[in-house]
Amino acid sequence: MAAQVLAPMPGTVIEILVNVGDPVTKDDELLILEAMKMENPIYAPEDGTVKEIMVKEKDSVESDQVLMVLE
Repeated sequence: MAAQVLAPMPGTVIEILVNVGDPVTKDDELLILEAMKMENPIYAPEDGTVKEIMVKEKDSVESDQVLMVLE
């Protein structure tokens, strides 16, 4: 079953730490989101494999926007 990784707040993607096809475990850092001048790591909600990355570095994102999909 696929799990969506959502942005918890509006911000800018400053670094993507994984690639499509990478295996991840729960709480692995997936990307860094800059919001309110702070770097906020975004973690994997569960074990899986990165199926799709929906954003690029320097993209602006909104709250609850899908950042990537794990399966």
